[in-house]
Amino acid sequence: MNQPMMKPQPVEPLLQVRDLSLLYGPQKGCQGVSFDLYPGEVLGIVGESGSGKSTLLSLLSGRLPPQAGSIAYRLKESRGKGGEWLDLYSASEAERRTLLRTEWGFVEQNPRDGLRMGVSAGANIGERLMAQGVRNYQQLRGAGLDWLSQVEIDPLRIDDLPRTFSGGMQQRLQIARNLVSSPRLVFMDEPTGGLDVSVQARLLDLLRGLVRELDLAVVIVTHDLAVARLLADRLMVMRRSRVVETGLTDQILDDPQHPYSQLLVSSVLQP
Repeated sequence: MNQPMMKPQPVEPLLQVRDLSLLYGPQKGCQGVSFDLYPGEVLGIVGESGSGKSTLLSLLSGRLPPQAGSIAYRLKESRGKGGEWLDLYSASEAERRTLLRTEWGFVEQNPRDGLRMGVSAGANIGERLMAQGVRNYQQLRGAGLDWLSQVEIDPLRIDDLPRTFSGGMQQRLQIARNLVSSPRLVFMDEPTGGLDVSVQARLLDLLRGLVRELDLAVVIVTHDLAVARLLADRLMVMRRSRVVETGLTDQILDDPQHPYSQLLVSSVLQP
């Protein structure tokens, strides 16, 4: 007897953002932002300087409180039950810090802001595992060696301080520090900013491979549309604190509909 076909189960969003707003002054910050982010999806936020994209990233990651709106995050499933929703801004400060150290990651534009420069490369990687309760020295060191290899840093440098690394190596170390804990969601703020073109290209190849291999959900802020095209599945274009267009990356970059998106793509920006 033929077995009845199972209906595919709908994929639930990982993050639900509704009417998120924080204004510092007229058209400074972000206002009325709503979207869903799905597991394994990479969302790019683009726009000129001052458009509100960095403010939005800080709100999404819980670093800033909003004036209005909400963010709901679907926690990991446990004991066979579906993941429960956590209201980010009803959560305690301790709960938000725990998220950022375990299920979330944040890659800073300047790796010095995301690393502990006074401890070794291996210790930088191991700290996030310790936040998850790992205490075995060999396990911590093994993870450090493995992740240094994965981000193309010589494992023999595991005991070196990050300040002895080049800028590109520091950024790769920061990526390893964030990904070692198997996060589900990673925020990235201009991760290739300030790097030489050749270093950017290698870092982008590394990022793209890791994002796909680990099935990460990512929110990435960038002013570089080439970075957005390479990494992002979907784009949100921001101007003067508002999202003016959203859609699949190739659709927006190849056929932008909003006048500002057209200017952005052609790199002819109005003040």
